[in-house]
Amino acid sequence: MSTRILFVCLGNICRSPAAEGVFRAMSGSLDVEIDSAATSTFHIGDPPYGPMIAAAGRRGYDLSDLRGRHFNSGDFSRFDLIIGMDADNLADIESQRPEGDATPVRVFTDYAPDLGRDHVPDPYYTRDFDGALDLVEACSRGLVDALGAGRI
Repeated sequence: MSTRILFVCLGNICRSPAAEGVFRAMSGSLDVEIDSAATSTFHIGDPPYGPMIAAAGRRGYDLSDLRGRHFNSGDFSRFDLIIGMDADNLADIESQRPEGDATPVRVFTDYAPDLGRDHVPDPYYTRDFDGALDLVEACSRGLVDALGAGRI
């Protein structure tokens, strides 16, 4: 049975689609289903932000087929693990948790504790698309290791 993972950020145009694309490429033979979503409704139906598509493309990740969608409470029953990019994302996710639901919600940087980071900064505002991708790659490697070891 597949492990279903949802990556969530504010707009679903930079960090979470990058995480979806990078993790999809890195997950190899793992039996996973991957999606991404936004806590806001700013970019529903939109492709990822052009500069993020370009930065990811330079590293061999294709994000062009992804489209923004809104996170909703039904995602708790559809996914085995929900991963936010920062504390604000986690708070927005948790605000929609159905009573009694136990789906794990983590911040992505939990999977790369050696980096000493508590969030993936939003490159839409920082303009550091490569720096965000560096973090996404490190966190994706850690998540692959955690899944392979049965620790999610």
